[in-house]
Amino acid sequence: MRKLMGLAIVAGALLVSACNTVEGVGRDVSSAGNTVAKTANDAK
Repeated sequence: MRKLMGLAIVAGALLVSACNTVEGVGRDVSSAGNTVAKTANDAK
């Protein structure tokens, strides 16, 4: 039972950190898209 609880805690920690990583990647991609859009508008 202790091994199962330990595994559940580790799995939960990994899931939480993965969500933060995906959110960070989303912000980076959004920022890059905004930069490209601004450059395209300036070139018009």
